[in-house]
Amino acid sequence: MNSYKTGLFAEFVTCIYLRLHGFKILKRRYITGKFTGRAEIDIIAKKNNLIIFVEVKKRPDIITGLDAISQKQIYRLRNAAETYIIQNKWTGNARFDVIVVTPFKIKWFKGVI
Repeated sequence: MNSYKTGLFAEFVTCIYLRLHGFKILKRRYITGKFTGRAEIDIIAKKNNLIIFVEVKKRPDIITGLDAISQKQIYRLRNAAETYIIQNKWTGNARFDVIVVTPFKIKWFKGVI
């Protein structure tokens, strides 16, 4: 399987994982649009009064997954999340999480970006 398909599979597994934790998936692969500093948020999910923006990383281990997120990417992801909140007039709580999918484990880091 190529890296694109592997990434899609990791996102699929993460969606199931989030649903098992009571989240409703609102959007997958949200892109702010051309000429906006284009950032893609892998998953946007909601539970009660909380919306989470999730960056999914499929890597051989947890540390490699976390190291794969650059400061530039964090900046772009935050801007994309702000755009989504404004466009959808969200007034509840919001958080940015990272979920690293390894061959034997799923590790969820809450509020890390």
